[in-house]
Amino acid sequence: MTESKLFQKGLGLKSQVKAPLQKDYRGRIVDLARANGYRLHAGDVTIQLAREFGFCYGVDRAVEYAYEARARFPERNIYITGEIIHNPFVNQRLREMEIRFLSGPYGTHEKFRPVTAGDVVLLPAFGVSTAEMDILKDRGCVLVDTTCGSVLNVWKNVERYARNGVTSIVHGKYWHEETMATVSRAAQFPDGHYLVVRDMEQAKEVCDYIVHGGDPAVFLRAFDSAYSPNFDPDRHLQRLGLANQTTMLSSDSLAIEDELRKAMIRRYGAAELTERFSSFDTICSATQERQDAVIQMTRERVDLMLVLGGYNSSNTTHLAEISSQHCPTYHISDSECLVSPHEIRHKPVHGEQEITTHRWLPEGPLTVGVTAGASTPDVKVDESIERLISFRGLSLSELKAG
Repeated sequence: MTESKLFQKGLGLKSQVKAPLQKDYRGRIVDLARANGYRLHAGDVTIQLAREFGFCYGVDRAVEYAYEARARFPERNIYITGEIIHNPFVNQRLREMEIRFLSGPYGTHEKFRPVTAGDVVLLPAFGVSTAEMDILKDRGCVLVDTTCGSVLNVWKNVERYARNGVTSIVHGKYWHEETMATVSRAAQFPDGHYLVVRDMEQAKEVCDYIVHGGDPAVFLRAFDSAYSPNFDPDRHLQRLGLANQTTMLSSDSLAIEDELRKAMIRRYGAAELTERFSSFDTICSATQERQDAVIQMTRERVDLMLVLGGYNSSNTTHLAEISSQHCPTYHISDSECLVSPHEIRHKPVHGEQEITTHRWLPEGPLTVGVTAGASTPDVKVDESIERLISFRGLSLSELKAG
């Protein structure tokens, strides 16, 4: 077996890749807005940008490491285990740089079969499972780890729970790459178990079982594929530690935590709560800041909201969910979804497929709120704003601060 080389803090080429990164992802309209109170005008259209949106530090770092890897190893095969982030434009740009995807929409059928010793493999911002990491180390390839620090923080909590025989209740989507990587940290310990709850409805099922018991087989069917091997609800719901997929809706995570805490008190009494229930805030700060910024925007006058980001981006979906409670909201993947003043393609909140809505853009004076998920580059925000004002016969030269 050839020993793998692991890069976790970049490859020392930050200055070399700065120019191509800015060329591919910088937004000049966004720069103008940030310098002028996040508010721009053109004719009778006002564009109000959220005060926090777009690339977060972890995503910025992941994309930078990918560019550094190509610059450092220009002649080598470079692979990535899946989408580096959930943004189709960024992932397509990496394909154009001849970075090959091993899974996901651009991937191969036998995930690691093409990888040989000396090849370079990027680990995405979501991280990879312990099993995948073991396979890659055995291959003796060069590993460039872009795992987000917020994700690593969740892993530490889950590992601590598992080491102490505490079951991790993970608020997340069991099929999401980040959650799969997270729960693998619990499964590596003999007494480590996990259960993934998607929403409050599922959390209440867990709470009901904790308080009243039930049929284990029925319970496990309800959580198919979302629990650890040999999970026994009668045994493994006695001591719980709460964790989160970092991009979930913060208010939902807090509500689920409260329900679980109350259930444990009802079942075991307040005196045993400290021994039986642990919780740490593992929603990443960037996710929280973007959610807070949308909440703040909804307190102002906004006629409609455009939310930009990949349709499979969890944090983007939650921004649209927040906004939709206050004004018409359209989650679009890029500017091409703005078909015309009369037609828009978008993913509805809680919907699975893109739909087309007609007569979406009101006539007359209009304030449009704009935000973007943590995996959306500024250039895509620029393109959407330019297309939007063009529907009113306006050009970028008419876009002013104010």
